Amino acid sequence: MTSFWPSQLPSAALVGAALLAAYVVHSFYAWYRLSHVPGPFWPAFSKYWMVSESLKGRQPTALKEVTDKYGSLARVGPNELVTDDPDLLRRMMAVRSTYTRGPWYDAMRFDPTRDNLLSQRDDVAHTKLRAKMAAGYAGKENLSMEATIETQISKLVTLIETKYLSTTSEYRPMDLAQKVQYFTLDVISDLAFGSAFGYLIQDGDVFDYIKITTSVIPIMLVLANIPTLANILQSRLFRGLLPKETDALGFGAFIGVTKKVVSARYHPSAPSQPDMLGSFIRHGLTQEEASGEALLQVIAGSDTSASTIRAVMLHLLSNPAAYRRLQAEIDSAKISSPVRDVEARQMPYLQAVIKEGLRILPPAAGTFFKTVPEGGDVINGLFVPAGTQIGSSPLGIFHSKKTFGEDAELFRPERWLEAEGDELARMVNTVDLVFHYGKFQCLGRPVALMEFNKVFVELLRRFDFQIVRPEKPAEIENAGIWLIENFWVRVVRRQ
Repeated sequence: MTSFWPSQLPSAALVGAALLAAYVVHSFYAWYRLSHVPGPFWPAFSKYWMVSESLKGRQPTALKEVTDKYGSLARVGPNELVTDDPDLLRRMMAVRSTYTRGPWYDAMRFDPTRDNLLSQRDDVAHTKLRAKMAAGYAGKENLSMEATIETQISKLVTLIETKYLSTTSEYRPMDLAQKVQYFTLDVISDLAFGSAFGYLIQDGDVFDYIKITTSVIPIMLVLANIPTLANILQSRLFRGLLPKETDALGFGAFIGVTKKVVSARYHPSAPSQPDMLGSFIRHGLTQEEASGEALLQVIAGSDTSASTIRAVMLHLLSNPAAYRRLQAEIDSAKISSPVRDVEARQMPYLQAVIKEGLRILPPAAGTFFKTVPEGGDVINGLFVPAGTQIGSSPLGIFHSKKTFGEDAELFRPERWLEAEGDELARMVNTVDLVFHYGKFQCLGRPVALMEFNKVFVELLRRFDFQIVRPEKPAEIENAGIWLIENFWVRVVRRQ
């Protein structure tokens, strides 16, 4: 009987050698193509570095270290560059820019069967969808937007007063990080569907949403670094492993609830309502489109706003001078109760605190890679070929000493009151990039700013907060957004 291995060994060796040679040639070509762009050596050959830093929860810090060392345009992957240049980012995201969203966005599909406004990479389709949704987000067809936010702030205040007020004889610590997310979830669900999900009333994690998303979102951001893997997991073959709307709890249950709410609103006998979903329906979104956007609204609208409110409160409580100065402005201001959005915008120190909070921990701190268009581009005198992915270095942008001063790493709201003229304009234009720009600007910006304008005033005019564990005030890690947990405070009523 003839042995298989001896006769097959030469051909197997040849195939192996051919594959190895092909890999070496491909790797060399990938390296050579962007070899003129400075950056650390090993990331040029593999995405391992990007994935590793993402898994460690320090990707924004690592990217800042790269741009600090190698310049405003640096290489961080075989086909990936990052920049900390706000002018370049504005040019890439401008309305008439030919840059498009890169494969990084494929991981942002919450429903694997269809794109949403965030994951949609086709510019024409994205523009059409955005136009249908703009009025709903801007509040033009939701005149009760401010009243809705006020209602949820009132519920947050009531929750604190009834369960978490400490006195000289009673100690009731509160996890501020948790209550803030309950607040933002109820705000966005009330605005989106005309009825809040009830996190503040139940004082609980409805559907285990927070528990699940703190596990799911880090995975999504890791997958965003490997778009091919994200597409494989979203394929028909593996789709069954992902959360389903028939699940009793968790992210799947949350998908089911949003689809059920949307379905009811598309019933022929359902009345038109003056909320976001009603606006989407009137502007022609299909039921499937509305279901996808409703899910995006809740996830993107609650987590990013919550992270900014947590960041501001954490830094205020760690900076007594800023805390007391904001309280003094609130106490002395001639404002309504609850404060009106138009009044809050006239409070200079409050606006400085909000801008500084957005800057110090930018709520969406992913790379958001864009694709260089046909014909390539010239950046800083370097030719960048078509198809290259260029992302942002968020901390490199928002902690830039050139833009914000030598103490850019510090939370210091006064910088916004000290700057003037061109310097102030550049600072404002840069921090505005937190909400992106041009054709990619976040539609939820008006809602988020209105939340910030109101919630800090109503909390600090009524209560005093104290950090429970000054040696470790909160647990913070980055997963594209800042996950801030176990932020325990003592709350007392102000006299």
